[in-house]
Amino acid sequence: MTAFKAYDIRGVYNRDFNRETVYRIGYFLPRLLECDHVLVGRDVRLSSDEIFQALCEGITDAGADVWNLGLCTTPMVYYATRYYDAPASVQITASHNPPEYNGLKISRKDALPVGGETGLKELEAMVCDGEQAVPGRKGSVLDYTQIRDIYISYQKGFVPDLTGLRVTIDNSNGMANVVIKDILASSGAVIRYLNDTLDGSFPAHEPNPLEVKNCAQLMEAVKEDGSDVGVIYDGDADRVMFTDEKGAFIQPDYITALIGYYYWKKGETGAALQDIRTSRSTTEYLEKLGFNVTTWKVGHAFAKLKIREIGGIFGGELAGHYYFRDFGNCDSGVLASLIVLSVVSSLKKEGIPLSQFMSGIITYANSGEVNFRLDQKDEAISALCERFIGNDSPVRVMDFDGRRIEFPDWWFNVRKSNTEPYLRIVCEAQNSVLLKEKMDEIRSIIARFH
Repeated sequence: MTAFKAYDIRGVYNRDFNRETVYRIGYFLPRLLECDHVLVGRDVRLSSDEIFQALCEGITDAGADVWNLGLCTTPMVYYATRYYDAPASVQITASHNPPEYNGLKISRKDALPVGGETGLKELEAMVCDGEQAVPGRKGSVLDYTQIRDIYISYQKGFVPDLTGLRVTIDNSNGMANVVIKDILASSGAVIRYLNDTLDGSFPAHEPNPLEVKNCAQLMEAVKEDGSDVGVIYDGDADRVMFTDEKGAFIQPDYITALIGYYYWKKGETGAALQDIRTSRSTTEYLEKLGFNVTTWKVGHAFAKLKIREIGGIFGGELAGHYYFRDFGNCDSGVLASLIVLSVVSSLKKEGIPLSQFMSGIITYANSGEVNFRLDQKDEAISALCERFIGNDSPVRVMDFDGRRIEFPDWWFNVRKSNTEPYLRIVCEAQNSVLLKEKMDEIRSIIARFH
């Protein structure tokens, strides 16, 4: 099935999956996770209510109960899974994808992800070929929407005094609107909210802030408002991105370094996690502060397991996911934004604008993530490896998520997207001239496989 991905189930609704698929997912999920109830939350996408109904029918026909969490951010569902010590949960969402997409993010006990390597493949086989049986009882749908107030109260515990701070926040017409105003209501900051109504058609822009074009409204508003920082959440609020006071977009892996600064200022150092695409600027900065940095695969299904394994304090990804020990090792766009606002507020008191602070972290020229749409992805990766491993002498090669091939003065990562038909490249060098030279060569090799 095309909707079953490495991290979750996702695709265009009624093309890649449909109501019958969702019903069977619901029916077989209690069997997969050996549970008698499943927490279910949903986002505001136009198809989410229909998917919710089909999922509930499947779960209850299997004899399990549904604990209905209502409209939720994805991190709210993770929080609820741990708060209620639930054996299983589902968030109905397609995260940052366009409106016609939807999907399901599944977790087991302790909010551990159910990904391709941890249960999704088995679930897919059940959905395709499993036999349905008449259960001894039909389950019920129970109201657990009180989780919103519990979650808001919990998140308020991380809000510092932000008096004097000016902030512009773009909620992307998505799920951040369910919680963020209440969380920051007593922070003392002067806040302007953009796209602060729930609308599953996402009229202002696609809910993917990693695409800088979707941040254009925020960038202009930050300058108009004279804000100290801009904040933009994705559709389900598990990711967040930022601009500085000049309205300039900050590459998300650099924010991982800023989060490290926050913990260092609190006197906490230890293990930290980054993904294979992360800039050396971030790695070297964190190591300078005293963190032991582990590099790992891209994606929440991998990161949540790895951060537990290493005992990490926090972790970050280029895509704007940030993971926290203090949030059950899960990702939270809201918690990441509270930490960033805390740092920006303290810097302002010292007379240091965010742009100045970030310039002290960023020491390399970086391409950002560049996407190539092509069919012969494996052949292109092989050609790049032959050129840069077979003919040159890299100082290090990481091979657990595509390839990260490192040289003394530059490196690049090439990997296939797990959710979209792209080959993704990140390249970094000591200066912009060398970066252009290497990217031009990489592009010329990939062009042979278009």
